[in-house]
Amino acid sequence: MHHRAKPFAILGLLLTLLLVISGCTAPAAPADGGAASEGDAEMAESEGGYVIGVSNTLVGNGWREQMICAIKAEASASGMVEKVVVVNRNGGPTEQIADLESLISQGVDAIILNPTDRDGLNAVIEAAIDQGIVVVAVDQAVTAEGAYVVTNDQTAYAQLGAEWLFEQIGGSGNVVEMRGIDGVPADTDRHNGFMAALENYPDVVIVAETFTGWDPSTGAQQALDLITTQEVDGIWTSGIDYSVVEQFQAANVDYVPIVGADNNGFVKQLLELAGDGVVGAAVTNPPAIGAVGMSIALDALAGNSPELETILTPQVFATGDTEGLEGLYAPDQQPGWSTYVNIEPYTHYSGSADVSACAAPGE
Repeated sequence: MHHRAKPFAILGLLLTLLLVISGCTAPAAPADGGAASEGDAEMAESEGGYVIGVSNTLVGNGWREQMICAIKAEASASGMVEKVVVVNRNGGPTEQIADLESLISQGVDAIILNPTDRDGLNAVIEAAIDQGIVVVAVDQAVTAEGAYVVTNDQTAYAQLGAEWLFEQIGGSGNVVEMRGIDGVPADTDRHNGFMAALENYPDVVIVAETFTGWDPSTGAQQALDLITTQEVDGIWTSGIDYSVVEQFQAANVDYVPIVGADNNGFVKQLLELAGDGVVGAAVTNPPAIGAVGMSIALDALAGNSPELETILTPQVFATGDTEGLEGLYAPDQQPGWSTYVNIEPYTHYSGSADVSACAAPGE
């Protein structure tokens, strides 16, 4: 009997050792449908978030620079982005196609672009979407299947401002239309909006139409020539505003109502020079549209189903709306800074200071 008990003793010892060893190993992963532990969830979160690509083809333009900064600010505020890769150079559709292909090859999770062409980028955009990349066009639209489009309503921008101006001058008088760049879609849309408003005011006469190139110095010289050579009762501008106000001061000519954009310098003039006779309306056209695009891209990446098209309706902040204008004004920013930076419910940063910091996660 004693000889037969020895093998069982050895077997028991081996089983004990096996249990000890197995107790030192990691637990098995949960089966399908099982919940991961809290530690597993924390580990997943620490592995980093999304990589977002940005394509911009107009360098040296303040509006576009602020658009990129807004994208970075929203990325930082979201807590969902690990890195923002910006491809930034002057170019047309050919260059942008190459830039988009480069971003695809880098394995980004989403691409935000300000497109150079409505239809010409479709092939590369659809190739990105086919690879599971979320694509969001901001500021201008594309027609690619499956792409998200986020734009400011440029027709409404002009129509709302023009209607305010025509009412301000009593429905009759001489008006100047100071446009942007001839042939650019945004300028065409704005002109159409301006003309739509004009149809309801037959006694308003357009005495001059200029193209400023959206350049403040060009607009300033044009305005000076106009107000010193002919009778003008009101001026509508496509965002060249504070430099126009300055020409009335330089020429010592009485102010007339002026429509502009949400430029910091113009907002300041509407607040500080109201007692001197400055009357105007700032119509929003925010470069923070880039941040809206980021918000929609992250929403799509999270598995939600945002609308494929998002159009922001402009807001009008006019003389007399002191509270609204003060809410827009950013004392620490330059005159050309677009002050309408918080766009509910899309943006999550604090305001102009966060956007002007222009810092993406990790920068």
